Amino acid sequence: MSENTFPLHSADAIVNFYRTEVLTGQEAKHFTKSDLTPAPKPEAVQTLYMRVLHLLYRFRPECHSMVPLMENIQYPEYHEGATAIMSVYIRMQQFLPMCLVYDFSLNDLLSPKKQRTLTILSAIMNFLHFRKQRMEIALEKQAKFRSDMDRLQAYKKGILEAEKKIEILTTIPPEQQAEADELAAALAELQTNTMHECQEVNAKNDIIAELKTNNAEKNQKLTQLKVDVSNLKEDISKLKSQIVESPEELKSQMEKMRENVKNIKTSIEDTDERVVELQNMVQNMTHTEAEIQQMSNLLQDLESSMNNTKQRQEEHQELMAQYEKKQKELKNLCIEEGQLKRALAMKLDKESKQNIRRQKKREMKEQHVQEVLGQCNQIHQKREEMAEKIQEISSETQQLKAKIQSLRDVCSKETERAQALYDNLSTSIDELHRRIELHVVDLQRDVTKMSANF
Repeated sequence: MSENTFPLHSADAIVNFYRTEVLTGQEAKHFTKSDLTPAPKPEAVQTLYMRVLHLLYRFRPECHSMVPLMENIQYPEYHEGATAIMSVYIRMQQFLPMCLVYDFSLNDLLSPKKQRTLTILSAIMNFLHFRKQRMEIALEKQAKFRSDMDRLQAYKKGILEAEKKIEILTTIPPEQQAEADELAAALAELQTNTMHECQEVNAKNDIIAELKTNNAEKNQKLTQLKVDVSNLKEDISKLKSQIVESPEELKSQMEKMRENVKNIKTSIEDTDERVVELQNMVQNMTHTEAEIQQMSNLLQDLESSMNNTKQRQEEHQELMAQYEKKQKELKNLCIEEGQLKRALAMKLDKESKQNIRRQKKREMKEQHVQEVLGQCNQIHQKREEMAEKIQEISSETQQLKAKIQSLRDVCSKETERAQALYDNLSTSIDELHRRIELHVVDLQRDVTKMSANF
């Protein structure tokens, strides 16, 4: 007890706690601090322990005074006084180790001390606080379990409704089945057509890219030719300044120049033809671009429809994911429900077993109580017989006392008479002794005289 693992409370706190939490009615009103300090009253401490046992184990205070009468007990009425104290002592010795008090003794009931009693009551108070907290937590868990069960039922209902909605959304009614088939066939045809058109558009784009590269090359050639023409013109201007007056050379140069000009004209004509062809190709390309634009619009429409279908598919996938999550939650909740049902079944089995045991104990107690009551009735009859015998004996003793008193009075009178006779005899004997002494003295004198005469 030197190293406690629970707080020690003051007498006022202990009195307030036990008056509010343990005692009821008149007991709570009459329980005061003077019952514990400075010297605890054994009756108050014993009633307090009885009420604690009644609060924890439903062991009523009247049950402590029941004597377990057996055949080998000769005088069971002698055990009635100590039975309640011994019952409280045994129950408290079994209970207090849970409160970390291991040295409870009979002196704590019969002659309790202040500090010792306050320590034990503080330990019980700490245990009752702990019991109250545990009970609150258990009630909270029970309420949470009930709320979880309600939520589980609500989730089940929601899952059933979602499954019904999914079935309604996924199942096509027979009236719209033909339209759905037509739409599916039309979508398949559109997809195939779009695939072919996309391939054609890709091929035309490749051709256009090649034509653009050819145009770029020809434009480069034209620019080079223009540069060459300008260079030739410069050369011609330079050559004109350096012309020799010889006609042969002029003719040869003029012929060369004409040939060059012819070549340039032919190249220009070729380039013009190429430009016309390119313009025709460009017009064709504009037509193809318009067609491609229309096809792109159709493709955009198809993309929008595909996006819508994708969105619907995503929504469907999300719904399926939510459905799977709900199913997982439902499985988890079902597992928890199964565990809880098993726990409840185990608890119900335990409770049924405990109820059966309690029923058997109650029957045994009732039988025992009936036997005890029968034995109590026999004891009461024996008590009445003993009381009658005691009354007879008391009457006889009273008669004997009266006789003894009368004999004592007679004896006192006779003793007074004997005392008077003794006094008279003692006085007469004294006188005789005196007379004898006087005669002896006279005889001695006579003897002396006679001796003197002889």
